[in-house]
Amino acid sequence: MRTIDRRRLAAAIAAELAEFTAAHPRSRALFERAKAHLHDGVPMSWMTRWAGAFPLFVERAEGARFTDVDGKTYVDLCLGDTGAMTGHAPPAAVAAIKAQLDRGLTFMLPTEDSLAVSAELARRFGLPFWQAAMTATDANRFVIRLARQITGRPKILVFNWCYHGTVDETFATLRPDGTVGPRAGNVGPPVDPALTTRVVEFNDVAALERELAHGDVACVLAEPAMTNIGIVLPEPGFHAALRALTRRHGTLLVNDETHTLSAGPGGATRAWGLDPDFVTVGKPLASGVPAAVYGFTAEVARRWRAQTSVELCDTGGIGGTLAGNALALAAMRATLAEVLTEEAYGRMIPLAERFAAGVEQVIAELGLPWIVKRLGARAEYWFRAEAPRNGGEAAAAVDAELDRYMHLAALNRGVLLTPFHNMALMCPATTAADVDLHTAVFRESVRAVLT
Repeated sequence: MRTIDRRRLAAAIAAELAEFTAAHPRSRALFERAKAHLHDGVPMSWMTRWAGAFPLFVERAEGARFTDVDGKTYVDLCLGDTGAMTGHAPPAAVAAIKAQLDRGLTFMLPTEDSLAVSAELARRFGLPFWQAAMTATDANRFVIRLARQITGRPKILVFNWCYHGTVDETFATLRPDGTVGPRAGNVGPPVDPALTTRVVEFNDVAALERELAHGDVACVLAEPAMTNIGIVLPEPGFHAALRALTRRHGTLLVNDETHTLSAGPGGATRAWGLDPDFVTVGKPLASGVPAAVYGFTAEVARRWRAQTSVELCDTGGIGGTLAGNALALAAMRATLAEVLTEEAYGRMIPLAERFAAGVEQVIAELGLPWIVKRLGARAEYWFRAEAPRNGGEAAAAVDAELDRYMHLAALNRGVLLTPFHNMALMCPATTAADVDLHTAVFRESVRAVLT
């Protein structure tokens, strides 16, 4: 097996950085100006995570491509880290958004679009009742509150190195001694997460049973497959065990499908025949307009109603003045009906298969101990020989230096990957030529740093 030459890698990163900086004078100038009033020169702090010395400033985007302020166009395989899985500015959603602009944006009252959206979500995910939120973080927060109220239990359970937006309870990981502590980088945790959260490794049924046996877990909040630490797929029988154990111990089960919506029109819940008590979804549902939803079973609805006061429902910590606004619902209706359709997934998933096959071919050609994993329209390569089976193994496999080089080299050759890991996502506008461009860039970049 061949390996990476770390001296060549360091030299390659320096060369790629110099090329990037020289090619983007306008983005660099805007970044320097932005520092006057934007913290670290960006409107959201994690925008500093891009591989270059500064982020690109975007001029416009359409379909699977965007153009920066220096006039360079890129194949976008990041797609807003799933937020633009619809592709940029899909015509059907844009038309619905424009039409709603003339009719008003937010009323704190329902529109007819809400009926169509909820019916379509029920069809896709198999859960009869739905509510709207602004973000997946909000949807997860609301569901956690509901689970605590319904069960009367204080804690939740998540999987090590999970990601569920900015929900306080989920920024918890396992320390080396097996105890629960704040995830590295957790900014100002309000309390020790061990007070609110139990944590186990994904695919560890024995640990799951041990922690649920305490009888204090209101819900398990889980992605059907882990995605934000890289794609970690469930082992055979894991979901059946998860569902059986949660029922046995009186714990509610929440599927966060915000990223795993790549598995199909009804996410992994439908694709794999799962049976959760709640589903949460955000990011791409409204083609880029902030919107999210959470769905639940008839039994959850019955238990919620039994503990709800109409007089106090606006101060219970669930909702938001802009949640369920008319613009978001119009965009969601168009997105579900005309953009993220069965036919669209029929194109997107084979392209992800093509991406995985192309990268696997290069890995075999060059004799590298690396692998590729795929989840529907999403694919990711790993710098290790075996697939990680949980978040701890996935986190240990991160090679930040090699990640940065691969992302920067791709960017300099017209391909944008997700900055946090080596993920590529297909949208309805992605083409085979886009995928093949990445394969060629991947081959060229790897060859340049091998021993």
